[in-house]
Amino acid sequence: MKATMPLLRISDMSLTIGATKILQDINLQLQHGEILAITGESGSGKSMAALSIMGLLPRGALTTGQIMLDGTEILTTSETNLCKLRGDTMSMVFQEPMTALNPVQNIGNQVAETILIHEHTSKKKAHKRATDMLRRVGLDVAPTRFPHELSGGQRQRVVIAMAIVKHPKLLIADEPTTALDVTTQANILILLKDLVREFDMGLLIITHDLAVVADLADHIVVMQKGRVVESASTPKLLANMLHPYTRALFDASRHQVDLPVYKGGLQLVYASQIVRNYPSPRKTIFGPRPKFCALDNISFTIDHGERVGLVGESGCGKSTLTRVLLGLEDVQGGTITLDGEPVFTGKKPNLTVRRKMQVVFQDPYSSFNPRHRVSRLISEPWNLLDHQPDDPDTRIATALENVGLSALDAFRYIHEFSGGQRQRIAIARALIVEPDLIIFDEAVSALDVSVRAQIIDLIVNLSQKRPLAYLFISHDLTVVRNVTDRVLVMKSGRIVEHGPTEDVFNTPKHPYTRTLLAAAPTLPNSQEA
Repeated sequence: MKATMPLLRISDMSLTIGATKILQDINLQLQHGEILAITGESGSGKSMAALSIMGLLPRGALTTGQIMLDGTEILTTSETNLCKLRGDTMSMVFQEPMTALNPVQNIGNQVAETILIHEHTSKKKAHKRATDMLRRVGLDVAPTRFPHELSGGQRQRVVIAMAIVKHPKLLIADEPTTALDVTTQANILILLKDLVREFDMGLLIITHDLAVVADLADHIVVMQKGRVVESASTPKLLANMLHPYTRALFDASRHQVDLPVYKGGLQLVYASQIVRNYPSPRKTIFGPRPKFCALDNISFTIDHGERVGLVGESGCGKSTLTRVLLGLEDVQGGTITLDGEPVFTGKKPNLTVRRKMQVVFQDPYSSFNPRHRVSRLISEPWNLLDHQPDDPDTRIATALENVGLSALDAFRYIHEFSGGQRQRIAIARALIVEPDLIIFDEAVSALDVSVRAQIIDLIVNLSQKRPLAYLFISHDLTVVRNVTDRVLVMKSGRIVEHGPTEDVFNTPKHPYTRTLLAAAPTLPNSQEA
């Protein structure tokens, strides 16, 4: 390392909010040019540790100990001076990109804003640098686009561009690749690595993806219930995991399930030559408005009880396909039916069909009303039924317990949960009406490895109890291989390959499929002491 003094040193830091202990006696340090990974379950305190470094703790938070960043004591620095540090000396990539972006500002303005705040430069130069940075993170779209016009993975890349445009000394990345497909994830991780080496920057990455941790980090810190339970260099930790919790995490990441054999069934979903176009911005004031084809002659079927996977890069049309299957958007061409009935009739979705299917969206926070308690949130699908359940409280409690939460969580609000817990609530909401079809749109992307294993087990158990059909949309190829019978590979609005899951994974025929499989990170075998 070029510098002898650590870029970041946290000494005996503890954090309480009200009477609740959040962090206890945290000790870690990060050198210039080093990549430090913090991993652990949702709710273990990873994100709160990052927010403490940024000085972004909620009201009522009491922090003791010391946080030294490049010679500055963060805990005693005024808010005015912290604002000068944020975005310049230190920067952060937040876990949920939609809540980190301004919905009424285009993405070019939002990236350029960081430059204009910290530098005396012209808007023209700032916007040129912003456009260059957006391209560098692999986002080849116009900087005049707005966040709602982008996919989840594309929005995450905008947030990363905002964070690194000033080349900060410390970059904190809270689940930076959660919403990214495997090829984009590989490119982003290479980019972050290059920035660390080129600018002697320190990178603190928070992630539950242990394959990413093993490949990227120089040092790994494992957290559980607000404490650091193990800390070591990556090769040393992988070769000799001392704490049982660390071994449990790595075991969960290799979790395999015994998916019930699919024996065939009657056709449930029929989609034929689906076309969905969106208007694009005019290139001239009075010129014609071009169209962007998000779905280009998509055709496929799903049978009763069949588990189908859908993989592809961010922006390939997976989420658009989700919306048209649910009848949330009409199509310009083609036919979609469920049990022989159209999902869209006239200008309205067919509610008879909607009763038979549910969805788990990619971004759990934006799919909930923050003003309502969890009990009301997960019981919303009952509004589609002709009659309400006889014992709603018991049904709600059971739904929460089935996804690893407590019945008492029904009385809490959504902002009181971690990202992974919110996703579990979304899954509980989808299951509560026992639909014929569930569309999982990146349903496990925000979950840590142990909870992900529980959710996968839950999905498999449901498949054993009843012929549940689902479309599992994910960029995590390992999970897709684990929980599906058949897989569809999508690129640029088209299905380029399809077939039985094992056939596609073992003998991919399309070059794009081979590229996806090659980019997927793998977890090395560990040796226990």
